[in-house]
Amino acid sequence: MNRDIEKKSREYIQTHRLESRASALQVQKRITHSELNAGHTNITHTLHIPKYFSEQDRRNFQRIVQTMMPVFYKTMDAYRQDPQVRALFPFDRRLEELIQLEQMTAYPIPVARIDVFYNEQNGDFKFCEFNTDGTSAMNENRRLTEFLSENNVFQALHPAVETEELMDSLIDALLEVWHSATRHGRNPEASPVILITDFLDKAYLSELHQIALRMQERGIETEVADIRNLIFEDGKLKSVRTGRAFDLVYRRAVTRDIMEGYDQVQPFLEAMRQKAVIMAGPLATQIIHHKAINMALLNPVLQKYFTEEERQFLNRHLPVTYRLTREKAEEILADDKNRWILKPEDSYAAKGVFCGLDLHQGQWEKEVRNFTGRHYLVQEYVTPYMSENVDLLVSDDFRLYANMTGLYVYNGEFAGVYSRLADGRVVSTQYNEKAIPTLYVKDSRDQPPV
Repeated sequence: MNRDIEKKSREYIQTHRLESRASALQVQKRITHSELNAGHTNITHTLHIPKYFSEQDRRNFQRIVQTMMPVFYKTMDAYRQDPQVRALFPFDRRLEELIQLEQMTAYPIPVARIDVFYNEQNGDFKFCEFNTDGTSAMNENRRLTEFLSENNVFQALHPAVETEELMDSLIDALLEVWHSATRHGRNPEASPVILITDFLDKAYLSELHQIALRMQERGIETEVADIRNLIFEDGKLKSVRTGRAFDLVYRRAVTRDIMEGYDQVQPFLEAMRQKAVIMAGPLATQIIHHKAINMALLNPVLQKYFTEEERQFLNRHLPVTYRLTREKAEEILADDKNRWILKPEDSYAAKGVFCGLDLHQGQWEKEVRNFTGRHYLVQEYVTPYMSENVDLLVSDDFRLYANMTGLYVYNGEFAGVYSRLADGRVVSTQYNEKAIPTLYVKDSRDQPPV
């Protein structure tokens, strides 16, 4: 059924070109006048056909999450207990100390997004990366769905679909983190004062303010503050600007940035050490977020902690990954470049990623040699699922786009999907990324399970 809707959408656009182009302009106008426009070139771009998934797709997504979250929890426990597992990750002693801090809630990974290359024809997939640190774009999803009111094709066909809700459910998940923190003399029934914190010059700032606004509308005292503009005094983590003392911290600052700005964030870290706040997002999430996880999950040292079913699942769905050592670089250079992609060990937003298919041989050899021994990985290139769509602000012509399916996870449960497409081979903001709303077709025909 979802394929039928996509086909009908294409046909409608082709027979209503002027109307559809005007509709696309109206959608982009709504984006431009919303918080999805952060200024300069930092603005959300979309396509004219939403992403339609079936109920079987949704069950597949739930199964991926239900399988992987116990694997993540076992990995985090093994890291704390087993020096051999810790040796699989390149963390310095400062970060190891922070990771080892006591877990004070029932939710070691409160917010995550598991990005997968999902094949919509047969339900199979390969993992791309695990975003457990600073996961974002929930508000983008919400707004793009809202702006379907301007989409002429969607309004004309009016398909029977279910939409996603990712903002209020995020707040519910954060409150559940608070309610689970029953130790250390706290009253979990009391309403917490919440800090949303990041390095605000790097943050998806408009989204943070949207989350804070929705919290405030629900009567929850909330403040967005730069992680460097906090003080720790009288046993409380406080805002420099307002003097407000916080109970619960929703951390959006990624661990890499925290460690790079280590000396500037000592009040925040001391509050963690002193258990002065409940953390929605302890630094232990870096174990899963760091791209060394792709190798660690297939290492016998860690795999002994998993069930046979979990090991088979990982072996089937994880792309082959190696550290870019000098020896490995020579092996890769002797191979077909189109089989490989280069990634930094610890980054986000696909920064510094190089795809062999995108480079001529000389460029590829230069990049491989340039990044050898510089905290880079080389990974099996996974061909993304391609689907037809159209950017009517640019052209009336349909083209094939590479798909990335991001599975949001709140407190261990599947929460929704972030659908991104790109007309390049790497789906990221630096490769002409487009975001589209995600919808579930009611009473659709089943597809094969994962």
